[in-house]
Amino acid sequence: MDTATPNTRYYFLDWVRIAAFALLVLYHTGMYYVTWDWHVKSPHASSAIEPLMLLSSPWRLSLLFLISGVATAFLLGKGMQGFFRMRSRRLLIPLIFGMLVIVPPQAYYQVVEQLNYPDGYLAFWGRYLHADHSFCKSGDCLDLPTWNHLWFVAYLWVYTLLVWLAARFAPKVVERLSAKVGSFLSGPMILIAPFLLLAIARVTLVAIFEQTHALTDDWYNHAQYFSVFVLGFLIARNDEVWASLQRLRWSATLLAIASYLFLIGYFFVLTSDEYPPTDLLRTVQRTAWALNQWLSIAAIIGWARQWAPGDSAVRRYLTEAVFPVYILHQTLIVVFAHNLKPLDLPVLPEGVLLVVATYACCFAGYELIRRATWLRPLFGLNLRPAASLALPDAAPSAPRILSSLDPGT
Repeated sequence: MDTATPNTRYYFLDWVRIAAFALLVLYHTGMYYVTWDWHVKSPHASSAIEPLMLLSSPWRLSLLFLISGVATAFLLGKGMQGFFRMRSRRLLIPLIFGMLVIVPPQAYYQVVEQLNYPDGYLAFWGRYLHADHSFCKSGDCLDLPTWNHLWFVAYLWVYTLLVWLAARFAPKVVERLSAKVGSFLSGPMILIAPFLLLAIARVTLVAIFEQTHALTDDWYNHAQYFSVFVLGFLIARNDEVWASLQRLRWSATLLAIASYLFLIGYFFVLTSDEYPPTDLLRTVQRTAWALNQWLSIAAIIGWARQWAPGDSAVRRYLTEAVFPVYILHQTLIVVFAHNLKPLDLPVLPEGVLLVVATYACCFAGYELIRRATWLRPLFGLNLRPAASLALPDAAPSAPRILSSLDPGT
């Protein structure tokens, strides 16, 4: 079994992470235009792009948790000393700052649009900071303060805590389990076993536990996201597992496409409020969802390992930019979307403008953040621009490598 060292850095996963977070801007812009519930809604909202949104819905967050698990394994491999303190600082400070400063405009425009809130932002912000729970509609009240899209950071901190405890108090057990899991998944089982685990979770839990992103009652989401986080943690240093994903990329791609086409048929052709699905068809759909969830991830990683570039100045820049861009992006989308409404632009030009403006302001914000020492910790960055992002030249036979993979690394 080929095993990576703690200093190994898989560049192909770095590029996957960058692309996955970039996709969030497109996805959350799309949420403004579909019929699904969101903070603000376009007057032109329809089901037109919902099949396109479904293309990434099953797998985009699971992919990020998988990569975060990998990064956690490599960071822990460098030593336990100070690990959890460092991770807490890099995750909890941005989470708290985000909840107090970055996220409130999302809630403000939500109550403006959904409850016709008449007062200005500063008046709302004061009520937000005082945990005012009186913003209600049809008995459903807004919980304030809220973390909204930053729920990912809260979950990541909790999952990091759990694997850190396991590595600290049962290191031999973790080491043996990692070796066994890596050996078991080296080959076709890397496509089969995670899919079955996710399918069992979806079939048995998704109808029982609403997906709340509230941490304490979100058991289906924990079943899927913690599972893939732990999987990433256990397989991180097993080069044969990553090689298996590369070898099986065509099989994974074809199965992912087939499962996606079935999901499109199920949600947009076979079923409706007028013609609800049978229990059997619903079970098949949930299984197909899990198949698409894992096989899409497997295909993406397999193709990335085959074709992704190695280290570069662009990779190093984007790697550090990802977390600040993630923190800023949804608030910018909500603010821009609401304030563009009076212009009554056609949907397509407005959507393009939203995406371009969001990316532009996110990276403008990052340029400010990276230069201001006092801002860097608030957005999960080191106090100083990290010279450690520059890597020594790798030997020709070395694997492609990965830098800081998850938010805050």
